Amino acid sequence: MIKHIVAWDFKEFAAGNDKEKNMKIAKELLEDLKGKVPSIRMIEVGFNFNHSEFAKELVLYSEFDDEEGLNAYQVHDEHQKVAAFIRSVTKDRIVADYEVK
Repeated sequence: MIKHIVAWDFKEFAAGNDKEKNMKIAKELLEDLKGKVPSIRMIEVGFNFNHSEFAKELVLYSEFDDEEGLNAYQVHDEHQKVAAFIRSVTKDRIVADYEVK
């Protein structure tokens, strides 16, 4: 199984919305991918309540059967649409992918 984790910090204002609105939109768009991208085994998205200097604001946790499934997700048209929106409203991100056997 592959686990895919991404976390973002958002711009204060972008795409005509404030940070909080864009975070809510991003969360909904990411969660909606579950029914649109067949290789997603599990997906959850949450607002981080930890406000330390190292914390990110929105976190995605997802699971895939294998690396091929993750790769299929990455290039899927629906994921690309969501990723384009998120890139336009975020100022940075971190990502980690790992395999659990």
